Amino acid sequence: MTPPREAAARLAPCLGPERLRADVVLAPFTTFKIGGRADLYAEVASADELAAIVAAAREADIPWFVLGLGANILIGDGGFRGLVIRNAASHVHWSEDGRVTAESGTVMRDLILESVRRGWSGLEHYVGIPSSLGGAVWQNLHFLSPAPERNRTMFLAEVFESCQILAEDGARRTVDASYVQFGYDDTVFHHRRDIVLTASLRLVAGDPATMHRVMEENLSWRGARHPWLDWFPSAGSIFKKIEGVGAGRLIDQCGLKGFRHGDAQISTLHANIIVNLGRATAADVRAVIATAQERVHEKFGYRLEPEIGFIGEF
Repeated sequence: MTPPREAAARLAPCLGPERLRADVVLAPFTTFKIGGRADLYAEVASADELAAIVAAAREADIPWFVLGLGANILIGDGGFRGLVIRNAASHVHWSEDGRVTAESGTVMRDLILESVRRGWSGLEHYVGIPSSLGGAVWQNLHFLSPAPERNRTMFLAEVFESCQILAEDGARRTVDASYVQFGYDDTVFHHRRDIVLTASLRLVAGDPATMHRVMEENLSWRGARHPWLDWFPSAGSIFKKIEGVGAGRLIDQCGLKGFRHGDAQISTLHANIIVNLGRATAADVRAVIATAQERVHEKFGYRLEPEIGFIGEF
């Protein structure tokens, strides 16, 4: 790997040396509030800046990672040896026909509220889920259909039209859903080093009162079942869904709600969420994950597979 000082010198022309920082603690940039230091850290303000610095890091053979809102990940206590790019690219263009194109660093909460204000439906279901647009595409953001049924899972793929990417080969191209290969908590971006630069979504005209009701009901439903993120930092659901039975139910039936290692604890509200009680380390979280996996396998024979990403050195 390129030494940090040399790496900084090679990346500086992209953003300017004043925007590259060294030895930055990453915990504050994640919803878990856990994570060691990055050798280098930079924040980008546009899709063009994101593409430029990723291309420069690739050219210089510098390990890199793009960070949105820092949900759905656990960063190791040893930090990240290379460049962490905080994606704050958030320009949004609204069309009169309900098509919205936004840069991948756009916060989903902002996009949802503006779509409702404009009378466009399709995003209100995902209120309360911390994510950038890029993260939402990467993970195929999902939530249950509106009350009272809540009988199916709704996915971002249902409103997705296309996205512009910086591909592994360095080309910028626009791709559609067939390229993205949306699955449950999965897309092609889990398996390729492509970067989402912008995404276009197709919304439909909706009744603002109905959309507000859906948001209020979803926030209430989540609030009763999920630990409050401001008080109990977490990465959201830890394990992937098991068809026919939820991972949280299996963990709960093992009597693990409230199980704790250090300051990492299986939530007493939702057994598929691990919370940071204040000073949890990544090692604490990994120990809780291992315990849940062992107990569930011993009792039920299922092998729980994490859905969160593990970034950096553990």
